[in-house]
Amino acid sequence: MSGYYADRLSARRLERCYQIAPPRVRRYLAAEIEYVVRRVGPEDRVLELGCGYGRVLAPLAEAARWVVGVDTSVASLRLGRRRSAGAARPALAAMDAVRLGFKDCAFDCVVCVQNGISAFHVEPTALVREAVRVTRRGGKFLFSTYSSRFWDARLDWFRRQARAGLVGEIDEARTADGVIVCKDGFRATTVSPEEFLALTEGLEVERRIEEVDGSSLFCELTRLERGG
Repeated sequence: MSGYYADRLSARRLERCYQIAPPRVRRYLAAEIEYVVRRVGPEDRVLELGCGYGRVLAPLAEAARWVVGVDTSVASLRLGRRRSAGAARPALAAMDAVRLGFKDCAFDCVVCVQNGISAFHVEPTALVREAVRVTRRGGKFLFSTYSSRFWDARLDWFRRQARAGLVGEIDEARTADGVIVCKDGFRATTVSPEEFLALTEGLEVERRIEEVDGSSLFCELTRLERGG
């Protein structure tokens, strides 16, 4: 499923997912952006993993000195480039989040929101370690997943996407406990607080888990200054 967002759910189809989002989901999406932007400094170099067509990049670019978005979907990046006019235009690159083409310690903050840690369908430990590698000491990483309290609203949103033909029909018999399964093979999971902590075990980071808006669960990591 690693190519689902690149091959089927990209560019305008991905944008349509957000256009049909009900009010509770729109509040969740706005709350994630607000949370991230508050943690970005005006002189920061920021990297967003899985930027899609740039939905989160625009507010990040207004808040930080330099912003880069990477995604595996060239179609989404092209749409993002067309949409990102203006002085705060971010840089965009086609890149795998577990094999980033950036030098060590290149960024002050790395952002991966809206359950990217699950949606990318990559090995989560590799994703976290690569994010650590490209973040400077003292810098931050912000990963989010869905809160368990958001399940009903999240499932409603996916059903709307399925009815619109954006994802496959929901396999209701296999969809439960934070996992959404579609009959076309699409599968969306979540990450628990305990799993977040296990993924970062042994890394030189400070860890903080916070629920935002009753909809997102954020794992905020700060890379420790020690270690050279």
